Amino acid sequence: MPSMTLSPRRAVTVGALAVAAALAAGHLVAGIISPNASPFLAVGNTAIDLTPAAVKDFAIRTFGTYDKVVLLGGMGLVLVVIAVAAGLMSRKGPVPGIVVAILLGGTGIAAVLARPDLSLLAVLAPIASLVSGTAVFYWLHRLRPTPASGRRRFLFVSAGVIAAGVGGQLLATRDVSGSRAAVGDLTPASPAPPIPPDADFGTPRFITSNRDFYRVDTALTVPQLRAEDYALRIHGAVDKELLLSFGDIRRLPLVERTITLTCVSNEVGGPYMSTSNFIGVPLREILAEAGVKPGADQLFSTSVDGWTAGTPVADVVDRGLLAIGMNGEPLPVEHGFPARMVVPGLYGFVSATKWVVDMELTTFAAKKAYWLNRGWAERAPIKTQSRIDAPSGFARVRAGKVLITGTAWAQTRGIAKVEVRANNGPWIPARLAAEVNVDTWRMWRAELDLSPGLHSVECRATDKAGYTQTDQRVPPIPDGATGWHSTTFTAEA
Repeated sequence: MPSMTLSPRRAVTVGALAVAAALAAGHLVAGIISPNASPFLAVGNTAIDLTPAAVKDFAIRTFGTYDKVVLLGGMGLVLVVIAVAAGLMSRKGPVPGIVVAILLGGTGIAAVLARPDLSLLAVLAPIASLVSGTAVFYWLHRLRPTPASGRRRFLFVSAGVIAAGVGGQLLATRDVSGSRAAVGDLTPASPAPPIPPDADFGTPRFITSNRDFYRVDTALTVPQLRAEDYALRIHGAVDKELLLSFGDIRRLPLVERTITLTCVSNEVGGPYMSTSNFIGVPLREILAEAGVKPGADQLFSTSVDGWTAGTPVADVVDRGLLAIGMNGEPLPVEHGFPARMVVPGLYGFVSATKWVVDMELTTFAAKKAYWLNRGWAERAPIKTQSRIDAPSGFARVRAGKVLITGTAWAQTRGIAKVEVRANNGPWIPARLAAEVNVDTWRMWRAELDLSPGLHSVECRATDKAGYTQTDQRVPPIPDGATGWHSTTFTAEA
């Protein structure tokens, strides 16, 4: 009687195909119910939620906008190791591998049930993963094929896995790109003033393209929400609850505002800052229709993926925008399509809810948003800061007149002056570009006469309220970094 023991190669193949089948089945069912119901994504999103703030901050500093790619890659690597181990442990019988499949399936079920953005129906996706993974593992393990039939079955299972995965992805996207394209041009009734030519020194460009606009959020995958399915609920401490469709919002008079957004994760001199012409509806008009009751000091907003932010009502009424467009076109999907919040002067974690579907008028005492529960600040106005954009660190430039260029920002207050100094020498005023408005960054440049050798240049900004940024270095968490940005480079004869 032939041995029932699988070869190591076949055992590893069985384990890998079973895990792939489980993932594909879960992804396929999630595509029908909700993309985030995919057990792979649900586990990743739960891991993000449970990760300490310091670790998240490290990931953003280290990997930048690729932090989620690193997480997904790491999860994939762990699953490969588990698949190999499950296969090798099951060479003499399928029980060890089935136990592993049940444990993985249970983890997926628990993760889906823990997600605030998913209904109970979403648990069908990890159940499909559990059933498929277990069945495929048992079936492949019990087969005793000839070499030819083994190759046919391997190709058959592989093709099924690929088809299920691709099908799930197609269902998950549900033609959101087509929905966005169907929105067409957005023409504001009140357009933003043109950008003066002398406002743009070119480092960086004054208006950030949609493609280059920074993205920092907790969404492991970009939420897919069609405009025709969109609904925004406004409730809580209001006289009249509102439920607005995308069409309702678009029919309101649209305004266009040039605004610089800044991420609290920015280290001193960091890159997470961009400027756009946002198109939308002033939130004061929507809240006026709802009627905010006395005592409500927080607008508690929720994204379609369950992320929350708490914004002071006073700031929302003063300058908040429910944005549906950027730079003349509908919001890119990754930046919040169909609609997002924009509140100039506040860091994004307390104001910039993307894919926003719920706004509750309440108090800060009554409800705590996502990052407040992780030790971040309740109020987070953007701090007066500046950075040097060129020369970059360790660059080599020609000695003599060296051009130093950079950017400064103090949203809602505006920049009054920027100063630079070399090698701890005297401060020299920089030339400021034209101001567009107090809610945007401001470019600056200065010429320094530098001899050959190594040089260190620092900058500092003063806002129109008279505050000069401090040299005291503090980290971004809990309410934004401070300190003077510097760069070190070599001037050559």
